[in-house]
Amino acid sequence: MAIKVIIIGSGVGGTAAAARLSKKGFEVEVYEKNSYNGGRCSLIHHNGYRFDQGPSLYLMPKIFEETFEDLGENIKDHIELLQCKSNYKINFHDGLQFEHSCDLSKLKRSLERFEGNSEDTLLRFFDFMKESHIHYETSLGFAMRTDFQNWYDLLNIKHIPTLLKLHLHNSVYTRACKYFKSDYMRRAFTFQSMYMGMSPYHGVGAYNLLQYTEIAEGIWYPKGGFNKVLQSLENIAVKHGAKFNYNSDVQEIIIDNEGAAKGIKLRNGDVINSDIVICNADTVYAYNHLLPKTSYAEKLGKKKLTSSSISFYWSMNQIIPQMSVHNIFLSSEFKSSFDQIFDDHTLPDDPSFYVNVPSRIDPTAAPEGKDTFVILVPVGHISDRPNIDFDQLVKTAREHVIATIEKSLKISNFRGMIDHEIVNDPRSWQNEFNLWKGSVLGLSHTFFQVIYFRPSLKCKIFKNLYFVGASVQPGTGVPVVLCGAKLLEKQICDRFLTNKKVKSNSWSTLIIFLIGLLSILLFWLS
Repeated sequence: MAIKVIIIGSGVGGTAAAARLSKKGFEVEVYEKNSYNGGRCSLIHHNGYRFDQGPSLYLMPKIFEETFEDLGENIKDHIELLQCKSNYKINFHDGLQFEHSCDLSKLKRSLERFEGNSEDTLLRFFDFMKESHIHYETSLGFAMRTDFQNWYDLLNIKHIPTLLKLHLHNSVYTRACKYFKSDYMRRAFTFQSMYMGMSPYHGVGAYNLLQYTEIAEGIWYPKGGFNKVLQSLENIAVKHGAKFNYNSDVQEIIIDNEGAAKGIKLRNGDVINSDIVICNADTVYAYNHLLPKTSYAEKLGKKKLTSSSISFYWSMNQIIPQMSVHNIFLSSEFKSSFDQIFDDHTLPDDPSFYVNVPSRIDPTAAPEGKDTFVILVPVGHISDRPNIDFDQLVKTAREHVIATIEKSLKISNFRGMIDHEIVNDPRSWQNEFNLWKGSVLGLSHTFFQVIYFRPSLKCKIFKNLYFVGASVQPGTGVPVVLCGAKLLEKQICDRFLTNKKVKSNSWSTLIIFLIGLLSILLFWLS
């Protein structure tokens, strides 16, 4: 008899886990509170316009390919990928522009405009790429493909050389200052930390791996919208017998008297039993609202979170040729804008923002002769700070975006080109997707909230309960969550299909732990 698995949520992690486990022979049922799949990675449709509600940059393509290969599929049979000719345009506060490109000759000319046209400019850039390449490859093997279930998985002497390569004692911005002389390029090659909802002044140096994948592997877009990835994974899961239940809001994960998860209770009162429960709902929300109260849940609720966003989805009544597929508008007050987001949990006085125009690369995103705009303005998550008027913040953000676009791109009456508007803000992210405090990317990636220190895929409090998604190992971002689904599959198959058990000698483990701890302490003190 097949082992029954219930998955809560059809986001990236839940859908990928459903496809993987159903292929392995598990009886899988997915329960999703909304009427559509993908969670944040979903689509909004309005009068012929199509908007990506969340992710719009398809990065680290090899991880997507690997996911489909593991499922016995060729990704090219499911998704048509379109590569951006230019990665994006960066608009600085004073009207200057920088074109970020995979084309080395174009990128070289763009760099020289800000860094000077000496040979040293290109050599420093190559040194930056070398470092970010090491960070990329090392992080892929160490952080994204390693299962840190136990403390001794981390504090192992074999990891010391790896840790030394990752510049964990530096920030993303500090590393950029080593390779770029101008303030313009330091900003242009550090704002990407916001892909992870973090400040470049606080994100550890290794996260410049994002800049590497943009240049070395390119920025892509799935024709029909990012949600095509999720649709394809769901179709594969269904082919292997998985069932997806929409409009099915889970009220509770049922824990029996022996402390084991044995099923779920829906908000309509229905109870569904299972052998395993996998939670793809926001992890902090789940521990605090779906499970019995624990001190761990309270502790999780106080951990550092990523930012939220005010997102505008605009139906434009004409094509705006000055816009590329991806457009960045950077604040004149770069550092203080991040401080206001992460320290004050509010909208910066002069916020940076991102504009995605999917119709520029995929004409099906808008009616003929018109454009689809998605604007993301980073803002602090919901906090205990009193007197935060989110309605006013939305109005302020909207006016700032319109005024900045009109000034930077010399477009008059841009406001009049907006036919229709849909808005997400921290409140809707919280209500629609159960995101804790409206944080769009879950728990932050500070040093003590990654690898072993991040919540485990396997619940350490209740038996037969697992998690997958942005706030558990290995971390946030679509490709990273896909890696998490693969680690989860291995854990569950090792336990329930092969009954594989890891044995360790307590003395040798202790010795390895002490050596590892000493090495790490020496590293931090050096």
